[in-house]
Amino acid sequence: MILAAVLLSYLFGGIPVGFLLAKQVRGIDIREYGSRNIGATNVGRVIGWKYGIIALFLDALKGAIPVLFASYLESPYSLTTTQILLGSFAILGHTFTPFLHFKGGKGVATALGVYLTLVPIVTVCAVVIFFIVYKISGFVSLGSILGTLSMPIWYFGSSKLIPDSEYQPLIFFVLVATFFLISYSHRENIKRLVLGKELRATQNAN
Repeated sequence: MILAAVLLSYLFGGIPVGFLLAKQVRGIDIREYGSRNIGATNVGRVIGWKYGIIALFLDALKGAIPVLFASYLESPYSLTTTQILLGSFAILGHTFTPFLHFKGGKGVATALGVYLTLVPIVTVCAVVIFFIVYKISGFVSLGSILGTLSMPIWYFGSSKLIPDSEYQPLIFFVLVATFFLISYSHRENIKRLVLGKELRATQNAN
């Protein structure tokens, strides 16, 4: 049952929402426009921010639903471990979707859904960091990377400062692993940031 749930989480996370939206709304392959990514930012940039928000919401749901579904499974592991397992494979599915030759989105929106369900306060703090960085720089990629980096820091800090809060090393580990995964998926963005060629959210690619 757990193996089936992991596979379903991966396939569910792999649904290429941005790609399908662009096909349905404009009849285009989103991978040929803008930053050529299927994520919500590029969807908003290419076909309109209304659809970018829809893509963000649906991609986040791809992470939240497997975590919520974990509560209904008969698992040999703890609930938290099962949630992390299913949520992690949903993120991997989005990042390496089997429906588009294992080339998917950056994983941010799906990770948002996973961690809003698993560690909501930490995730809200990370979202605040994202918006601060985005407001100052105009770069969604930089906000995403630094927001994700802040999550294990927020989690570790809150476990020490908030009375009766339970620190779970597995959650800390998976937050760190998520940061490295999302940094890897943004490797081209990082190169462009260093070279001063990164697109701001409102800019179109040449």
